[in-house]
Amino acid sequence: MTALAARLVDGVRAIPADQWDACAGTGNPFVAHAFLAALEESGSVGGRSGWQPIPIVVDGADGAPVAIAPAYAKSHSQGEYVFDHAWADAWERAGGAYYPKLQVAAPFSPVPGPRLLLRDPDAGASLIAALEAVTDQHSLSSAHATFVAPDQLPLFEQAGWLIREGTQFHWANDGYASFDDFLGALASRKRKAIRKERAAAVEGLEIRHLTGPDILPEHWDAFWTFYQDTGSRKWGQPYLKRSFFPLLGEAMGDKVLLILAERDGVPIAGALNLIGGDTLYGRYWGCTEEVPFLHFELCYYQAIDAAIARGLKTVEAGAQGEHKLARGYVPVPTWSAHYIPDAGFRRAVGDFLMRERAAVEHEHAYLTELAPFRKGGG
Repeated sequence: MTALAARLVDGVRAIPADQWDACAGTGNPFVAHAFLAALEESGSVGGRSGWQPIPIVVDGADGAPVAIAPAYAKSHSQGEYVFDHAWADAWERAGGAYYPKLQVAAPFSPVPGPRLLLRDPDAGASLIAALEAVTDQHSLSSAHATFVAPDQLPLFEQAGWLIREGTQFHWANDGYASFDDFLGALASRKRKAIRKERAAAVEGLEIRHLTGPDILPEHWDAFWTFYQDTGSRKWGQPYLKRSFFPLLGEAMGDKVLLILAERDGVPIAGALNLIGGDTLYGRYWGCTEEVPFLHFELCYYQAIDAAIARGLKTVEAGAQGEHKLARGYVPVPTWSAHYIPDAGFRRAVGDFLMRERAAVEHEHAYLTELAPFRKGGG
């Protein structure tokens, strides 16, 4: 293939939305122009956030992008969910500067998806070469593509990037017609436990599913309160700014599913989801009243209900969480790719990843055996 020239762009919003989305496609909302632009416009990335948006673009003969990497110059390792703090510590102990590094990701979103946005499928190798060139020319310690869609892994492997494996828990729709149909695939004890959890969680509450224009400013006000509570407990302070949520609703409201639990008409808890081409993505949750099992109800069971109603194949409920296993979410591998120019540092990280992968795959096999499905089914 003829070598293509690449360029750095000052933010997602510098690229017309139609050109960006012609590369990104419509299946994964976290790489859509609207989502990433809302992060910029709200100040959730850029400024002093430590996420400086620098998309890398390969243009075609028609002058429009044929390949884009949603890239960021990172001055820390927060909000990534693929943890490299030990790598940073080792490199800096050796006298190097680990930050800034180049991060190809959907910020704050541990969601597998395309990291090479390709209008021309043959431009992937050129885009990876551009990522390497930016890393080398700016003397960066490393480049990282996190939560890479499995079908793009071969491109990174062929380029010699190090591959890291992780685990998430996803729910798969095996053609279920209803939640009870799904429960029928589980062992009897698990069915009873889930029914008991659901009944306890919703007692005295009304559950509402809102999307598009049904999500009003007061709903975002309530959800912001929920998000702040969870964010302050998990991260010290929330990653996302207040204005991000209404901006998201305005730009892609048809892809937003907000599930609220109300007591006497007042929201006390909520879960925010995004709707993809064949997947429901659970993202944020919070509450102002502690109700046993309500987290499981809003984030896992209501998400399954919504996926079945929409004919979606999968529910991805975010990072980590072995407690999801008992609720029908099974372990699946996730992948990241890492470019490390220094040969010695690369060798050390590669040795670590080899050992880590053996442990991850062992745990994956163990957890799979614990899945709650009836033997011979699910």
